[in-house]
Amino acid sequence: MIRFSLGLAVTAGLGLATPILAHAGTLQSFVNKSEINGVVRSYYFSKLYGADNKLNQDAYSLGGILNVRTAPFLGGFGVGVSFFTANALGTHGDTPNDVDTTLMGIAPSINALGQAYIQYAPSHRLMLRVGNQIINTPWMGPRDSRMLPQTFQGIYAALTPIAGLRLEGMRVFRWKSRTSSDYSKDNLYYPTGYNGDPMYGVKAVLPKTAAQFQGTLAFGANYKAMDINLSAWYYNFYGFANMFYTTAAYTLKTPGGFSPFIAAQYMREWENDSFFQKYHANLFGQTGSVNATLWGTKLGMKFPGGQIFAAYNALSPHAGAFGGGAIVSPYGNYTAMYASFMTDNLLAFGPGHVWRLGAAYTVWHKQIRFISGYSRFDTYYSGKTSGVYLDLAYAPEALKGLSVRDRVAIDNGLASYYGHSYIYNRLMLQYAF
Repeated sequence: MIRFSLGLAVTAGLGLATPILAHAGTLQSFVNKSEINGVVRSYYFSKLYGADNKLNQDAYSLGGILNVRTAPFLGGFGVGVSFFTANALGTHGDTPNDVDTTLMGIAPSINALGQAYIQYAPSHRLMLRVGNQIINTPWMGPRDSRMLPQTFQGIYAALTPIAGLRLEGMRVFRWKSRTSSDYSKDNLYYPTGYNGDPMYGVKAVLPKTAAQFQGTLAFGANYKAMDINLSAWYYNFYGFANMFYTTAAYTLKTPGGFSPFIAAQYMREWENDSFFQKYHANLFGQTGSVNATLWGTKLGMKFPGGQIFAAYNALSPHAGAFGGGAIVSPYGNYTAMYASFMTDNLLAFGPGHVWRLGAAYTVWHKQIRFISGYSRFDTYYSGKTSGVYLDLAYAPEALKGLSVRDRVAIDNGLASYYGHSYIYNRLMLQYAF
C-alpha cells in the first residue's frame, strides 16, 4: 500500500535540502525564491427543475486553496503542498434532497491536504513528481468547476525530448474527489459513502461490497509544429476500461487575424471481464463488456478578441455492451468532447449524437468575456434535448486577481430532468493571489 502525506513530502524534501541550507545567505535566498499563492472562492449554485415532483436545489460555499512551493534545491528538487478548504457556513442542512451536492457535498466543511509532493525538474525538458497532485489530461483531470478540484495520488513524469513534443506518463493509485477530504481507492461508479468516502455526482452502478479500484496507468504524447497540433493518449483504468484517444487540429493563421481552424477526435474503449460484468452492473438498462466508440469534429474561426465554432460528436451504440456502448470515465471527465458543455454531454446521456454552436468574445481591454452556445442532443436511451449556455465574466484591471463569473445553462426536453425545463446557474466570485 502506497501512501503519500504532508509529513513524508516535507520531511524528505527538507532532508534533501539540509546541506544547502547550512548558510544564512543561502537560506534567505531559498525563502525568497519559494512561492506562496492561491485563490479565495465564494460560489453559489442553483438548480431549477420547473416541476412539482422534483425539488429545486442550491448550495453556497466559501473557501479556497493555498499553495506553497519551495525554491529548487540540489539541482532541481522541490516540495509543494496545497491546503483545500470549503465551508457552507450553515447555509444547507444535512439532507441532499434540496442541496446541489456537487458543489461541496452535504458536510458543513471540507478541509483537505489537496497536494503534497516532491518533484525533480533538473531542466525545462524533464519533470518527475511523486505524491498528491493535480494532474491534467483529457480524460483524467481536475474538473475545477466546483469549490475544489479533484486530485490524484501517484507518480507523474513529463519529458520534452525535442521542441514541440511533450511526452507524459503516470501511475495513479488513489484520488480525492471534489467533495472528499481524503484519498480513496474508488471512482464515480461506486456509491456515495463507499468505504466512508463522501463523494457526490456518482453514477453508483456498483454495490458497496465491490472491490477497491486499483487506479490508472496512462501515457500521452502532444506535438505542436507550425499550425498543427496532434495528440494521442492511452489509459488503463484498471478493471474498468482501456481507452485510446487521439486528436488532430490545424489553424490557418492569416495576416488580418482571422484564422479558420479545424479539428477531429477519436476515442475507443474496451474491456472484457470488467467490474461492471463482475458485479452485474448496468447503465441505461444495458449490461455487458465495455465497448465504446466516439468521434467528433470541430470547425471555426478565430478573430481578434474571440472565436465562433460548430462542433459535432457521435457515440456509436453497441449491442451487448455496458450502457449500450456508453463511455466509461471513472473520474468523470468529459470536456474533451468538442460538443459537450456545462450540463450536457454524451458521457451522461449515452450513445447518440450532438451538435453544438458556440461563440466567445472579450471586450474592454479583455476585462469582460462573454461565451454563448446552443446544443442539440439525440440519444438512444436519454431521448432528445436542446440547451442554451451563457457565460459572462468580469475581471477588473484595477483589482488584479479578482473575477466575477456567472454561468447559466437552460435545457429543455430531457425526461431525466423530471420537469419541462431545467435551469442551472453558477455564480462564482474568485480572488487569485
